[in-house]
Amino acid sequence: MRCLISDVTKDLNPVYLRNMQFRDIIGQSALIDKLKELVDQNRIPHSLLLCGKEGSGALPLALAFVSYVIEQTEQSNAPASVSLFGETTAAPSEGLFKADRYLHPDIHFSYPVIPKKTGDKPVAGDYITEWRNFLNQTPYGNLYDWLQSIGAENKQGNISAAECAEILRKLQLKSFESEYKILLMWMPEYLGNEGNKLLKLIEEPPPNTLFILVTEQDDQVLPTILSRCQMIQVPPIDTNDMAQALTSRCGLASEQAYQVAALSEGNYRLALQLVQHAESDWQGVLRDWLNALIKADTVAQVKWSEEMSQYGREKQKQFLRYFEHLIEQSVRLATMGEAYLTASSAEKDFCARLNKLCDAIQLEAVAAEINKAAYYIERNANPKMLFTALSIKLFHIIRNRVVPEVI
Repeated sequence: MRCLISDVTKDLNPVYLRNMQFRDIIGQSALIDKLKELVDQNRIPHSLLLCGKEGSGALPLALAFVSYVIEQTEQSNAPASVSLFGETTAAPSEGLFKADRYLHPDIHFSYPVIPKKTGDKPVAGDYITEWRNFLNQTPYGNLYDWLQSIGAENKQGNISAAECAEILRKLQLKSFESEYKILLMWMPEYLGNEGNKLLKLIEEPPPNTLFILVTEQDDQVLPTILSRCQMIQVPPIDTNDMAQALTSRCGLASEQAYQVAALSEGNYRLALQLVQHAESDWQGVLRDWLNALIKADTVAQVKWSEEMSQYGREKQKQFLRYFEHLIEQSVRLATMGEAYLTASSAEKDFCARLNKLCDAIQLEAVAAEINKAAYYIERNANPKMLFTALSIKLFHIIRNRVVPEVI
């Protein structure tokens, strides 16, 4: 099973190509209700900042919020008409039709870009076609994905002074079709000091002008901008919601979906990367390893280390991340009970057996060694030597509490 970041649109094109809607968002139901209330109760702040880590869905939420604002205001302002059979109906909104594929004339976007050639003063509009493609194909992507999609390679994107001037110009114009003019700025942390040019506009915008900012690092946004915005924190995606999305959108089996969801820690972008290796039976690999340690089977340990060294670095890190996840779940099970687990049924059984093998202190020591191993893999350590040494360390950690049953 392969489901690359760019592949995720395979089943979703009919949805995303008509603009992001709240029903397209993965999880975040409480936050969606809050955003809807702002519109329904006419309490939309003129400057709103959505802050969420990579893969949490902050950008899709902002896109869906903008769609909802336009939809609700245009529907409420649409003139009524009488049909052929006498029913009174609201006239269809031409503006809403044009909002498809992010083409609405009153919705403006700003995002980090690079010069197309030396000496250029780049603005977001230079890449609007690429931006629309990015939103349709990779709405949960990060800045790296965006910059690679426009051929930035190692260049650093930013929101330039020329872009700030363009924003000032656009927002002074009258709206074309909607009640609101909206600027959605992605990654305002890349404004730098140029953002000071927008302070007066953000603080005292023209009537019915909305600023929607989306950031992954609010501590990198200019404090003068932060102080002028109402901030909403976007939490990581719930594990169950993530698993359901991976099942429905990528076709993963339930057990695999929960495994990937747990490893991704609320990051859908990471989850899509992990799906590439979702066919790996990490629980079986871990079971073989622990059995070799319990039995003090040196030959089996060496063989296991050799096999693990054949995996690529990313898969090795994924395996260690999965082991850390099970350790965390085991500690939760031992201290708080099954109700607090975010694990599949098979993982719950595995965690119960792991608690028979190690007490809390031992699990903490194992987790520390696993974390060190992941650190060294990231720095290109020799995998065969690393996993051999790790096997020896874990053997000594658990040797004083070996149980006869094989997990």
